[in-house]
Amino acid sequence: MINVKIIGCGGYGGLGLVELLLRHPQAKLQTLVAATETGMPMSDLYPHLKGFCDLPILPPDHPDAQAPADIVFFSTPDGVGQRGAAAELAKGSKVIDFSGDFRFNSADTYAEYARRIGKDPVHKAPELLPETVYGLPELNRAAYRPGQRLVGNPGCFAMSCLLGLAPAARANLVDPASLICDCKTGVSGAGKKPSPGHHYPARYENMGAYRLSGHQHVMEVEHLLGVLAGEPMPVTFTAQVVPVTRGILSSLYGTLRPGVTEDDVRAAYHAAYDAEPFIRLFDRTAAIGTAHVRGSNFCNLIVDVDERTRRLRVISHIDNLMKGQAGNAVQNMNLLFGLPETLGLDHPGAYP
Repeated sequence: MINVKIIGCGGYGGLGLVELLLRHPQAKLQTLVAATETGMPMSDLYPHLKGFCDLPILPPDHPDAQAPADIVFFSTPDGVGQRGAAAELAKGSKVIDFSGDFRFNSADTYAEYARRIGKDPVHKAPELLPETVYGLPELNRAAYRPGQRLVGNPGCFAMSCLLGLAPAARANLVDPASLICDCKTGVSGAGKKPSPGHHYPARYENMGAYRLSGHQHVMEVEHLLGVLAGEPMPVTFTAQVVPVTRGILSSLYGTLRPGVTEDDVRAAYHAAYDAEPFIRLFDRTAAIGTAHVRGSNFCNLIVDVDERTRRLRVISHIDNLMKGQAGNAVQNMNLLFGLPETLGLDHPGAYP
């Protein structure tokens, strides 16, 4: 069994891990750690877990919170993982971090990312960056080395955009200056901490764009698309929050290069994803939405070409708390331990 420690268990990302790992046949929840709401059982914080996860939530300085585990998930904001990962790795643990701390392989690239979002550009564990891997298996599986022990779990918006645009970038189907990512997320994407903008009267029946410059996930999208395409791939990115609990719908656009046909597009997407267990392709007639991935690790893609404007149009659907966060992290755990990637994840979501 894989003994699991979750740091940041009280947020929605940590909760998603708990829910998934309770039914994972090779995982055992060993230690739950958080900075707040400590001393209570996890099931007091989230009563639906009563009888399933009654482990106590420990503060970070509790002796039991320092015990080694086979894998440690940092379901924490930027800055926490880079301060704590080295100590966990030194105990022999593998580490998966949910923030931007380990999504880039060099201190210079991290510094650029941090400056874009107004964070401290000095990484606190730069010696670890060369060994981290960007944890998007469908696009980056070849980068996982034998004995891989550190993974940066992607951002949820980045996940939806990259899975939707990667085949087009890799096959050089679109003009690199034409990419548009128009993305809508449920309110849970803002996390559990209350704020005036997400207070019920402020959010109910209200949609709005935010972070029109400097969204934290843009650099991930541009970086990996550029690697796949072999040239810079800047994107115009708009994030919007809509009054639903969970789910991301990303409408992705790019102008086709001269000579590229709809058949070329479909061939590229099928070549990329037909063997991927968590990617499902649909055509323009599919009546699907975010409800059809709720609670699952699937990404549903509608792939279409507007022949009148010669634009590629991809509609990407994920659950921001699953494929966009905890589900993908468990998929990464499976990879690190040589297990089938689908283990504990191969189930449909909850509908309606």
